[in-house]
Amino acid sequence: MAGAGWVPHDSIGYVDWSKAGRARLPNLKPSTKSISPRLPVALLGRIKIAANKRDVPYQSLIKTWLAEKAGCR
Repeated sequence: MAGAGWVPHDSIGYVDWSKAGRARLPNLKPSTKSISPRLPVALLGRIKIAANKRDVPYQSLIKTWLAEKAGCR
């Protein structure tokens, strides 16, 4: 057995790549990155009120609004 458990063989003898298909991962969530935008206190308060009226977390509402504005949805 090789160092970290890798077998030093090619997959060509085990897999017929001509029959391979593209994998579909419908439930895979896109990668995210944390950011720290600075918002005026009053604006954040209004966003939280709007989120509360919609019964959603305020950060989710912000992401939805940003995606809509950027044309991502």
